[in-house]
Amino acid sequence: MEIQSLDLRTERCPMALLLAKRTCATLAKDEQIDIVVTDSGALRDIPRYLVSKGFRVTQRTVQDATVLTITKL
Repeated sequence: MEIQSLDLRTERCPMALLLAKRTCATLAKDEQIDIVVTDSGALRDIPRYLVSKGFRVTQRTVQDATVLTITKL
């Protein structure tokens, strides 16, 4: 299964968090999505929110951005 991607490099919180919430709400169990962010607020708030809602979040740095890999558990 191909991992979806959501590019939020041009978005800042709170809009980045809102878009991430909406997208992740559509994921099926065990489905993954990569969310690309550059905003420090988004990098802090998106993982915190999604972990509190039962998602697994891992992150890695790619060039000038951070990629959050989100898995619905």
